[in-house]
Amino acid sequence: MSNMEKVFTYYDNHAAATDGLYLDAVLEASEKWLDQPSAVDLQDPDKEEIRKGIQLALLKGLKQSTQAHHQMTPDTIGFLIGYLINKLVDTKQPVTFLDPAAGTGNLLFTVMNQYKGSASASAVEIDDVLIQIAVATANLLELPVSFYLQDALRPLPIDVVDAVVSDIPVGYYPDDEVAMEYELMASEGHAFSHYLYIEQSMRYVKPGGYGLFIVPSKLLTAEGAEPILNFVKEHKLLRGLLELPDSIFADQRFAKSILLLQQPPNENYVMPDVLLAKIPELGNAKAMQKFFDKLSVWMEEEGE
Repeated sequence: MSNMEKVFTYYDNHAAATDGLYLDAVLEASEKWLDQPSAVDLQDPDKEEIRKGIQLALLKGLKQSTQAHHQMTPDTIGFLIGYLINKLVDTKQPVTFLDPAAGTGNLLFTVMNQYKGSASASAVEIDDVLIQIAVATANLLELPVSFYLQDALRPLPIDVVDAVVSDIPVGYYPDDEVAMEYELMASEGHAFSHYLYIEQSMRYVKPGGYGLFIVPSKLLTAEGAEPILNFVKEHKLLRGLLELPDSIFADQRFAKSILLLQQPPNENYVMPDVLLAKIPELGNAKAMQKFFDKLSVWMEEEGE
């Protein structure tokens, strides 16, 4: 049995032995493991094996819970964002990350495990069960993450960061009073939460820092998209939009892309060319290599 399978089996057995909700059992099992490191017998595990084992248990738990609306970001997307972060950010310097919609932390932890340098992070989540699970998982993975249980669209008690990575929630934001503090507040009715998450996140990015967001593929082209398109253009934020492979999404109406934003490094910043690309199917090695080559050329041309 692999280390990943051992981790999942530990959680699954613990859940089977309890009467409560599966997600609550996952949290209990994590806390027990933290108190008793020998609870799971692993052979030279790495952080990714542990993360993936916990992820399998969380996926099972989320299907059975009141948090079923919370969808974990597929590892495929997390690995792509991790690859981009390693290309964009100076790995020789310690960096800071932020995920304002952390959920169980899976996307953030995937990126941090992949990162080739030294990194710490802040994670914001409004659901108390999900954030407790994220805290326990971060401790098991020994990742330096500070957690904040709050509405991420209210002021955050954090310093500016080098990069934001987030699978932001899509929908309407019900608190019009808070939304009034945003440029992207709707002229009538509720504002789009995904617009506000983008605006809020970029407030906390250092000059020259990046925002990588998983967004609906039609974010900038859908009917009524003028506010968000004008916002990223006027603030000189837009660097790229990478359409994710079709095979990741069962229904193409819900297809997603990676929106790449960058905070202008200085006042005289001239907007560079925007990278627009479709990421090929990951099983097509030749096409993927061609895509990565295109990405490298673009980064070199933009002085990355």
